[in-house]
Amino acid sequence: MCRSVEQVKGQVPFKQPKTAKGRRSIALPSLTVEALRKHRAEQAQVRLLLGKDYQDQDLIFARHDGSVWLPDAFTASFRRMVSNANLGHIRFHDLRHSHATQLLIQGVHPKVVSERLGHSTIAITLDTYSHVLPGIQEEAAAKVDAALRLAVSSESEISN
Repeated sequence: MCRSVEQVKGQVPFKQPKTAKGRRSIALPSLTVEALRKHRAEQAQVRLLLGKDYQDQDLIFARHDGSVWLPDAFTASFRRMVSNANLGHIRFHDLRHSHATQLLIQGVHPKVVSERLGHSTIAITLDTYSHVLPGIQEEAAAKVDAALRLAVSSESEISN
């Protein structure tokens, strides 16, 4: 479960998502599921090692002792990881955009992408990501052309 957090005086209270679409289920690739299961098993081992010192809050992405990542600390850790990998400037939020872009490039229907992102309408998704579909007009024309050619050839066979 994903939990939204807001930092207040060094504490991180949980709060509900801004909209109803903020709470949603999405299908995960099996590779991701396997990684999450492995991560959960590693967390269980650490929980056993730390005993009562482990702060079990049932979080997927927690600090080593189970406590909540402060947003600024998480951001700093992400920046270090990106810097160490020599990936240039990438914000954590850019991963969301990359996910949407890759799905659309792979031909995933925009409605599915919209649902995964939690957009209130498919129009938001299409307005935001239509630039990654430069050949969409040409593809539509080719499909109409193929359908027309099939109809014309079927009609000429019938009249012969």
